[in-house]
Amino acid sequence: MNRSRPHLLTPSSMPFRTAALVSCLWLICSAISARALCDRIKSQPDVWVAAKVDALVRAAGAAYRSDRAQPAYERVLDGISGMMRQCQLACDGRFVDRYHEFVDYVMTLALARQSDHELGFSVPDKQYFDETRQYVEIPAFLLTPRFLRAVSRLETLSQAKALLRQANGTRSAAEQLLFFSYKSRHLGTPDNPDSFWRLLIVVPGNEARRVPEEWVQFGVRDPSVRGSVRNVSVVSVVPAADGTSNAYFKDYYRIYRRDGSITIKGRWELGEGDDNCASCHKSGILPIFPVSGSVSRDELPTVGIVNERFLGYLPSAFDKYLDASKLGPGLGTTSRPDLRRGSGARISLALMAEASTCGACHQSNRLGALNWPMDQTLIESYVKGAQMPLGYELSKAQRNELYQRLIEDYFAIDDANPGILKVWLLGRTR
Repeated sequence: MNRSRPHLLTPSSMPFRTAALVSCLWLICSAISARALCDRIKSQPDVWVAAKVDALVRAAGAAYRSDRAQPAYERVLDGISGMMRQCQLACDGRFVDRYHEFVDYVMTLALARQSDHELGFSVPDKQYFDETRQYVEIPAFLLTPRFLRAVSRLETLSQAKALLRQANGTRSAAEQLLFFSYKSRHLGTPDNPDSFWRLLIVVPGNEARRVPEEWVQFGVRDPSVRGSVRNVSVVSVVPAADGTSNAYFKDYYRIYRRDGSITIKGRWELGEGDDNCASCHKSGILPIFPVSGSVSRDELPTVGIVNERFLGYLPSAFDKYLDASKLGPGLGTTSRPDLRRGSGARISLALMAEASTCGACHQSNRLGALNWPMDQTLIESYVKGAQMPLGYELSKAQRNELYQRLIEDYFAIDDANPGILKVWLLGRTR
């Protein structure tokens, strides 16, 4: 008769069982620890929120000032959003009522940390591009082989403009293309940061037929720039029923083939990622401030016409894909004297008045608030380059001081004199 033998712990099996036991105990302890932490957060929410607001604003300010600080900022954001999920704070009615600015802000920022939400919108990037395809397609007459060859180099740009003038000959007065070439003050193209030349073409829309107005911008390779320039950007505007204008975005890349042909495909479809559009495009469409002297004399009037057209798109929105109000107030929106970090400092009262003018136009129902996330190069060049604030004659030193004060006022975390972002996140502006 066979009898089962008792199971013996052999030397080889003992480490495995010990490791499994340790792992199990670690999971149990971790769960208990996490539960205790969540209980502590919910019992003392003011302490936790205050600490996390300081950490987030400090990290955001560092990331604004230097790209090298971006990974640290992302770790802070991931830690806060992860704890909110773990403790289900966004589902806690009392917590949300008390800190709804903080909850909305973190959840909105955290979207861009998901691999399929590079645009920073509420839906995955694929869904966004599928749903907005009709608004951001490049018009067929800008995709002909002849035009694509001519628009790709500064030396042949005059040929591309000749083709556009030829196209205008067959278009009605309301359908006339507006176009000019210029050198950007701010940013190179996404594919070649050393390339600043552009050809902008405004293709008029038709509101009655729901045809979007499109700003199609081709990056143009300067002879002094190494490598090709592939980028083509489309920002379109569609009037909404509520009086706003919805903006839609898409970046394309040109593909230069060995046989000399050029094709275009979406940057995202090519697997080359995308950018958070709203971090720069607070107002949807952006006005154009070219490098002085880069626009030809006969095209200068068109710059003014195009920028005037931009004003007709306001206030702007991002359809259902982003509620920009959840990102809070922006630079220069201080309205209470006790929040003015410049009071009594070296900056003059006149300059402090200048610092307050940003929010007069840059708010949700006009140009869009200049809030985080935002591009340091763009903001700095607008203020120091004398584009903003409009209508004020300031010296270079005054503009430098004004810029520094605007940034300090926004990102400050000093409890005695907190900045705009911290004050709002703590719910003190209600």
